[in-house]
Amino acid sequence: MSESVFTDRIVQNLLDTDFYKLTMMQAVLHNYPNVEVAWEFRCRNSEDLSQYLTEIRYQIELLTELNLDQDKLGFLEGISFIKPDFLRFLGLFRFNLRYVKTGIEKGELFIRLLGPWLHVILFEVPMLAIVSEVRNRYRYQTVLIEQAREQLYRKFYWLTANASSDELSELQVADFGTRRRFSYLVQEDVVKALKHDFPGHFVGTSNVHLAYKFNIRPLGTMAHEWIMAHQQLGPRLIDSQIAALDCWVREYRGLLGITLTDCITTDAFLNDFDLYFAKLFDGLRHDSGDPVQWAEKAINHYNKLGIEPMSKTLVFSNSLSLPKALEIFRTLRGRINVRFGIGTNLTCDIPGIQPMSIVLKMTACNGQPVAKISDETGKTHCNDQNFVAYLRHVFNVPDISSKE
Repeated sequence: MSESVFTDRIVQNLLDTDFYKLTMMQAVLHNYPNVEVAWEFRCRNSEDLSQYLTEIRYQIELLTELNLDQDKLGFLEGISFIKPDFLRFLGLFRFNLRYVKTGIEKGELFIRLLGPWLHVILFEVPMLAIVSEVRNRYRYQTVLIEQAREQLYRKFYWLTANASSDELSELQVADFGTRRRFSYLVQEDVVKALKHDFPGHFVGTSNVHLAYKFNIRPLGTMAHEWIMAHQQLGPRLIDSQIAALDCWVREYRGLLGITLTDCITTDAFLNDFDLYFAKLFDGLRHDSGDPVQWAEKAINHYNKLGIEPMSKTLVFSNSLSLPKALEIFRTLRGRINVRFGIGTNLTCDIPGIQPMSIVLKMTACNGQPVAKISDETGKTHCNDQNFVAYLRHVFNVPDISSKE
């Protein structure tokens, strides 16, 4: 019997999100409980989503019914750095729609969040999953779970045919596919298959609910929002990245030691990533630009600081596939430890399906603009171009797009 890829409820519970939302949420609770933030949705490929507004609103309303039972709280309690006061807060937490605005503006779907960081932080991943799955329900109604499963096993077969046994023994892959998944059931099936049929290489999932369900490791540390918010929280803009890293170190005391580098470009980040931070953090995560060039910068930086690169880890998470991961792995093998978080290519790769390119990004903190200036042209996020220009000036970041 053929299996449907859709369920009535798109988001299963409060844990049906990426782990780094919870780790950042705990840090916000302890350090910035009263900070106000704004977020905005963006569809990068300009797809018309306005026709799905009613169903998207319905699924967002269903979020208000979600909570955490004792079993799921018990799962989180088993994670050493999750604190009792945060668990109590999560036990009481409910999504509040007073912080959400949705509608059609200039013919396009808009979603905006405005409210306390502590109370809107968990909206991002479920909302993106909702938009993605609602759109897929309308556009691809006849897709079956077998199609997604067969595509996944084709990837397994390709990898075993193209990688040596030595390479396969070292390659580490995680599922990072919640926010743009084809559907919840597809991601669930992918993670189940990865655990049972790819066990030597599968190291965990970013999805906390699936980690709980399949008794595997939830993965994640921080996202761009953590560093972006500090642009309006630190004592000076030039010190914002240092303030973000320092606060993280004080919160987690050496745990959760993988940090992003491309909030204000990797070059600007490495200027702040001195010996103190380089020793305290376990490694870096790549999320934009050429992965090998980025890795070379990281290796050179560690060498310059007198740190053995093989004592550190680079996590790659930008638009990955297994062939791309294998290529990066071969290039860097024996020079620095590497891991791969694969998202859309695992959870929304079905023949004939065009995945979405959607984001929900922080745009303001405490009423003032924040920005992400990525290593990749076209991934800059900010509603205030004057602030972007000021940020570039302060961190001495050239505007590459203006030269192209």
